[in-house]
Amino acid sequence: MQKRSVANLKAFQFFFHSAATIIISFLPLYFKNEGLTGTEIGWLLAIGPFVSLLVQPFSGYMSDKYQTVKRVLIVCLIGLILSSTVLFQMNSFAALMLAGAMFFCFMSPIGALGDSLAQKTADQRKIPFGSIRTWGSIGFSTTALITGQVLSIIGVGNMIFPYLFYAGSAFLLSFFISDVKVSQQPVKFVEAGKLLKNQKLVLFLFFMMFITVTHRANDSFIAIYITQLGGDESLVGIAWFAGVASEAVMFALSTLWFRRFHELTFMFVAGLLYGTRWVIYSFIDQPMTLIGFQVLHGICFAIFYLSGFQYVTRIIPRHLQSTGHLLFVSVFFGLSGILGSLLGGMIMDQAGGHTLYRLMSYFAFAGSAAFILYRLVSKRMARNTRVSHHLS
Repeated sequence: MQKRSVANLKAFQFFFHSAATIIISFLPLYFKNEGLTGTEIGWLLAIGPFVSLLVQPFSGYMSDKYQTVKRVLIVCLIGLILSSTVLFQMNSFAALMLAGAMFFCFMSPIGALGDSLAQKTADQRKIPFGSIRTWGSIGFSTTALITGQVLSIIGVGNMIFPYLFYAGSAFLLSFFISDVKVSQQPVKFVEAGKLLKNQKLVLFLFFMMFITVTHRANDSFIAIYITQLGGDESLVGIAWFAGVASEAVMFALSTLWFRRFHELTFMFVAGLLYGTRWVIYSFIDQPMTLIGFQVLHGICFAIFYLSGFQYVTRIIPRHLQSTGHLLFVSVFFGLSGILGSLLGGMIMDQAGGHTLYRLMSYFAFAGSAAFILYRLVSKRMARNTRVSHHLS
């Protein structure tokens, strides 16, 4: 029964991330096909991260309060499917903004809740988190490749059909996954809110944003950048496949490399890799060359995300794990997504993709350096805490 439960969770990861890849990879092209400008696309893509800032921590709190991830997931998936049918019927910019807010309200918590459940399941079963999470990356990469080819034939305007297939499959599978309780301690809203007063956590999330803003800007505009370089929808799919396939490999092999060093050391290295990646992208003038370097996506993201997720798990109370996990994800994909989408859209319109990626490299290198500072500050904070406990 336990093996079947883990298998169902892996399948859920596969199908939800398959649905997510269609949104992440091709929604900017869909909006462009609808005649929107880069700035308008930036605003629409920023709606999702903005909504997630409110919805994700609340969903985590509800999950901790009622000790269930499964039921929260089911509610979100029902809303996701209903709201997506509305979104793809809208034509005007104002209507798309409203429908997009509704859509992302339900979509944004699902991936984070799934990862939180995967982390709890992995801890309970004594298996690597990466062995479960890698199935999300497998779904993302294979679907990006397949959907890119399909949309090049049927047109990006029909992306709702493959999307609904994967989202519907994830919804059905959500009934067959199992909840995991990590604590019997009741959770109060005031107590969950105290996470924002955790100086170590808040400082970590702030420094993290120097890198995650660049990650999210790339998510939003790599498809448009590829078309600027002369590519089409099929090449966008291949680019995402190449990147996320390497991500899946990194998650699957996490038992071999993870925990060999401190999480912050891995995040420092990932920041350097992100900066190097953006420098390379800023000089590329052929779409196939960009695809060749997409393997760096999986290496950068897998190292950074897995290390960050595990570090947050380490520094927050056990009974607030879901709340802490979704706070981490809301900053990673939410607040960073707002800044990445809005600033990226304006830079893309005014100066083009080459300039955008060059500026992104500066931020990533600064973020990598910031983790050295954070490591020093966190050690001092820990030392001061030990001294105060000793004196008391």
